[in-house]
Amino acid sequence: MKPTKDNYREDSTAYREKKQFFNSLLTVYGRKTVLEALQDKHVQIYRLHLADSNKKADIIDEIIQLATEKKAEIVYHSRQALSRISKNANQDQGVAADLRLTGYQTYENFISNRKKIDKPFVLLALDKIHNPQNLGMIIRSACAGNIDGILLPNEGGAQIDPLVIKASAGTIFKAPLLRCNDLKKTLEDFKQLGTAICALSSHAKTPLKEFNPEGDCIYILGNETEGVSKEIMNLCTHTICIPMNNGVESLNVAVTAALIAFR
Repeated sequence: MKPTKDNYREDSTAYREKKQFFNSLLTVYGRKTVLEALQDKHVQIYRLHLADSNKKADIIDEIIQLATEKKAEIVYHSRQALSRISKNANQDQGVAADLRLTGYQTYENFISNRKKIDKPFVLLALDKIHNPQNLGMIIRSACAGNIDGILLPNEGGAQIDPLVIKASAGTIFKAPLLRCNDLKKTLEDFKQLGTAICALSSHAKTPLKEFNPEGDCIYILGNETEGVSKEIMNLCTHTICIPMNNGVESLNVAVTAALIAFR
């Protein structure tokens, strides 16, 4: 049968939907981490990955039972193949899971979906945040507060692992996480759409509590030691400060995130 424009359109739509589906999957690893994720009634699992060399254990049996109840596909792999899925052979303990999370998506999908919402958004962007506990606490505050998304680069900072999940107190499974490959390019894309890009600086004159952007806004959270990088600072449209007393020069980045989330 000769392809028609309708065939191409259908194939293109199906491809986009399939790509969007797989972009919404978060792979977690480690027996306790996977078990706790599956025990959360709000978490959907697409596929459970197990090493075929795993020895019988109660926790493995419980994981399999929960995955079966959630109608997940269960796949067995060699240890080498599983390590390629978990990307952490030293800590996966022979278990990984692909989770379906409604808040986990690419930033491009977020932009596309926000076109349907007539309300300014507020995002946090993470510029080389390396400490897993800080990342987890940032996610927890953003999820609890008034934040519409967290821009999480795929490289250059802490990634989602058991330590991050623990520090987030499980909120990571419902937090609005927006993946991006390159933070600089991502911010440039948002800036072209008219989004305010805001960094905190001790040299800024405008206090956080007095900053009231009229439209969409992204707050940059910089590295624990170096702060916001120069290339990201050069993209910013605004700088603001958090006034402090008693000679204190800075706050933990997770505390700063909480102040922004509940401002």
